[in-house]
Amino acid sequence: MAWWMVGRRGRRVRGLLVAAGLLCLAAGPSLAQEVEEQPDVRVIIDVSGSMKENDPNQLGTSALELLVSLLPDGVSAGVWTFGERVDNPLPLGRVDTGWRRRALALSPALGEYQQFTDIEAAVREAATPDPNGGRHLVLLTDGMIDLPPARGAKPGVDRASRQTLLDDLATRLAAEGVAVHGIAFSEEADLALVESLSQITGGLPAMVETPESLLGAFLDIFERIFPTDQVPLDEGRFIIDPDVESFSALLFHDPDGEPLSLIAPDGTVYRADDRPEGSHWQVEPRFDLIRIPDPQPGEWRLEGEVGDDSRISVVAPLTLNTESLPATLYLGFPLPLEAWLEREGEPLVEGVDEIVMSVQLYDPEGSVQAAVRLEEQEGRFVGVLPAPALTGSARLVLRAEGEDFHRQRIQAVNILPAIGARHEPRAGRVALVAEHPRLDRDNTELSGELSGETLAAEAVEERRWHMPLPELDDAISLPLLITARITLDGETRELRLPRLLLNPDASTGLDLADMAGPTLAAERFGEDLDPDRDAGAGEEPLNAADRFVALVNALPRLVMELWQEGRPGLERLAESHGRDPRLWAGVVLVVVLMLVLLWVRRRRRWRRIARREEPHV
Repeated sequence: MAWWMVGRRGRRVRGLLVAAGLLCLAAGPSLAQEVEEQPDVRVIIDVSGSMKENDPNQLGTSALELLVSLLPDGVSAGVWTFGERVDNPLPLGRVDTGWRRRALALSPALGEYQQFTDIEAAVREAATPDPNGGRHLVLLTDGMIDLPPARGAKPGVDRASRQTLLDDLATRLAAEGVAVHGIAFSEEADLALVESLSQITGGLPAMVETPESLLGAFLDIFERIFPTDQVPLDEGRFIIDPDVESFSALLFHDPDGEPLSLIAPDGTVYRADDRPEGSHWQVEPRFDLIRIPDPQPGEWRLEGEVGDDSRISVVAPLTLNTESLPATLYLGFPLPLEAWLEREGEPLVEGVDEIVMSVQLYDPEGSVQAAVRLEEQEGRFVGVLPAPALTGSARLVLRAEGEDFHRQRIQAVNILPAIGARHEPRAGRVALVAEHPRLDRDNTELSGELSGETLAAEAVEERRWHMPLPELDDAISLPLLITARITLDGETRELRLPRLLLNPDASTGLDLADMAGPTLAAERFGEDLDPDRDAGAGEEPLNAADRFVALVNALPRLVMELWQEGRPGLERLAESHGRDPRLWAGVVLVVVLMLVLLWVRRRRRWRRIARREEPHV
């Protein structure tokens, strides 16, 4: 699981959180085209105590003005807040002038911080109102489930709520067609929960590394809810064909950058204070939003530095359409694709043989992971995108090009391993879980290769396996090669999983990779909430006395390692176990024993000196 946090920078995003919560404030021109079914957009905002540390900043205004411009008119939207309790300061309703006015007055409600964090109750209540169309929940959180002690003994009550959210509630929502798009933007957030919740429900997880990236995260989610036709923007240039009725340019830029200019095909220069008649030009610190009705056909140019995430959306009778694209792709699994063109709602048949349709999968650095050209078959374009090779976030870009026609659609996706693997050293095994929804014990056989030895995996549940390991040297890290023999749709094939590194912290490493996937990562996160939980499933839990003795026995080795590491080692020990009273009790005991040993050794020395006689002459 590649994931991604902001650390203390998360404290600067209060303004962004408020703005994100007001995603539904559609005032001004929308970037989205009209949709036949108007989905519900339900924003769920974390107002727990940790948010109290978030400082306002100018990014909030920028994000608010961006999100204000996204939502199409007439959709249903609402805002929920949660901490210890769940509130609904803006009930679900159709967006109109009065609704926008009420939404703009929400800021005080978003600043009423609460002590605890009940994510399960927030998702449950926000999903409850009857839908007008498809339901999309947008969850923003900077923390993890943290229930009041009155609800039960901690951390058990928190783990139980987390398990209920993933195993019961998320599964039910997925069956009802509810998508949960989760955004985590703090190192304190439960990243595995956000990813698992989105994966189960078909939503898009967004893990932001900087406050600025929250803008792009919301744009990615928005484009999944409301797909839009775009034209390519290449080095500040884009082509508008004669069919386009209007275009909207969302242009990201540096807050201190020079004002942007827009140059029409006839050479006319437009600026924010000198724009075309009937147009809209909104200027914000980090982006400009420009809408031009009835534009001149030809090549338009931009003067000024614009960001890579900038978009040119178009409205035209001729539109690009695809079958529903999944939010999650899996390593080793190709993606079947089907696309077509429609004119005023009717499939286009004539002239499609002159259209070139292609799909590219880009990683966050802009490199192409996979690509395919779609073949035309009776007015439809079909093809299979090769399987992705890397996990993490990516973008699917579908392009259609003709002599006077340029269109594209962009969809953000998350790429996961088809089968997650995690080393459990205390249990002497590797745990494996099927992340791909179609894999189970009936169609998947797993085996491993470790230093030339073949290992077998045993199915322990419907979608879970255990692979016992031979005795390993803790001082050496070894790569485990795992192969899955899969039978689907009458075909059998072998899938090699990414190498899993055993003992990754060993001083001698032979390879690297860890592919836990969201399921195993979520379970490990839940285990880590309980300091008394044994890491090796299936082993007898140690009692307090055994744990104390084990810790004391390990202290000499730890002290030697930390002594060799010097100050960084001591800081690491304090950071990782500073709140564990057993550690400090053991440290005190070791110090006392060392002092006793020093005293005994010195006393023996004194006795030898006292008995010494001077030699006779």
